[in-house]
Amino acid sequence: MTVHFPFQNTYAALPANFFARVAPTPVAAPRLIKLNRPLAIHLGLDPDILESPEGAEILSGKTLPGGADPIAMAYAGHQFGHFVPQLGDGRAILLGEVIDGDGIRRDIQLKGSGPTPFSRRGDGRAALGPVLREYVVSEAMAALGIPTTRSLAAVVTGEQVMRETALPGAVLTRVASSHIRVGTFQYFAARGDVEALRSLADHVIARHYPELLATERPYQGLLSAVIARQAKLVARWLLVGFIHGVMNTDNTSISGETIDYGPCAFMDSYDPAQVYSSIDELGRYAYANQPRIALWNLTRFAECLLPLFSDDKDKAVEEAQTLLMTFGEEFNLHYTTGLRAKLGLFAEHEDDQGLAQALLDEMAKGAADFTLTFRRLSEAAGDPEADRNVRQLFTEPEAYDAWSERWRQRIGQEPQSANQRQALMRAVNPAFIPRNHRVEAIIKAAVDGDDYRPFEELLTVLSKPYEDQPEFAAYAEPPRPEERVCQTFCGT
Repeated sequence: MTVHFPFQNTYAALPANFFARVAPTPVAAPRLIKLNRPLAIHLGLDPDILESPEGAEILSGKTLPGGADPIAMAYAGHQFGHFVPQLGDGRAILLGEVIDGDGIRRDIQLKGSGPTPFSRRGDGRAALGPVLREYVVSEAMAALGIPTTRSLAAVVTGEQVMRETALPGAVLTRVASSHIRVGTFQYFAARGDVEALRSLADHVIARHYPELLATERPYQGLLSAVIARQAKLVARWLLVGFIHGVMNTDNTSISGETIDYGPCAFMDSYDPAQVYSSIDELGRYAYANQPRIALWNLTRFAECLLPLFSDDKDKAVEEAQTLLMTFGEEFNLHYTTGLRAKLGLFAEHEDDQGLAQALLDEMAKGAADFTLTFRRLSEAAGDPEADRNVRQLFTEPEAYDAWSERWRQRIGQEPQSANQRQALMRAVNPAFIPRNHRVEAIIKAAVDGDDYRPFEELLTVLSKPYEDQPEFAAYAEPPRPEERVCQTFCGT
């Protein structure tokens, strides 16, 4: 019996040069290792069917569900600043779109499902480790409340893939508001195909920004809306210590979601210059560089839209520049508001940014753990005796003592009670993040021993990042020196 998904395929209805029609390559012996049952239900899919052997075949690409119209999307991109005119889905195939329980259209895509016309001599496959990393980190981001692609399922294929060594193969089922990127626009802009750009922009507006349909300048509105979403997204990354690791234009989502969890990482000790990605040799995508790179990527997006703004190129450039200038203000608004909330400051005072920056400077000098410092500050906000738990995170605790005096004077000007302030801070300062050493540990257990119990336990912990979970307290601790993970790697 063929299983039917309630697919709609609006992207596949666009002109043929937007994609390549290609079916997934069947695998030998698919086995489901994880289904995100709540997400499946929200997408209108039957989790019991997906957890069956037939479901494993669908989620690996061995069998197509009824209603699927599989395609690999075309796009270009700047990779580490260098433009590549044709990239595209080299190991991912979009099966179709469904309308979720909130009435929002979602892509369902298989990642690691075999070669496509865009594979550029790659095998089109994914190894188990990167699949588990993306599953864990994307679901952690969702639990943190940060816009992100989601993970519906992970399947092992019964085959091996060759990277540095032979590794177990796997397929991730990824869910997104869409997989349209800045690089998608660049693909057509590089070819001078203005009609394709217009069709793509119209599709994006109808799908993601329908409020622009009735406006006089919808394409300028599109640039403005994408700028606003990206500014807010990157601010939220910084507020939880997240480093994307590969902020190429083909990994910049038009919908404003975090996409592509290759060499990503969450910081342990705070360092604005922190880089984990093994391929980011010059630190282009370091933690503190992410806002600047986001604006750079948005500038490339604006360049693509210029022909849609006006036939007068100078006028189009002027309009784009004016809109791009709003990025800094948007980012600073979300970042400074978020920092104040992390410090328990909810009324705006002139020196709040200076107070926050002074703490960050001392954290950098004292190698203080980013997540734990703010979480323990939440406790100290309700109990001054808890200051000792914060100060011990600094190599020179006296530096925290001096800052703490300023902070206590400032929170004393807020109207909340100590308990209220503590609760508000705990709601924005997570106790648990997917720390690199924990992610590496669950990958090692799965790859070396086919043991997914650590993976399941880590998912359980990360599903409630703002709760204390005393039984899992060890997961909140930073790595010991011998556990530190200094580099993360791309899965291709």
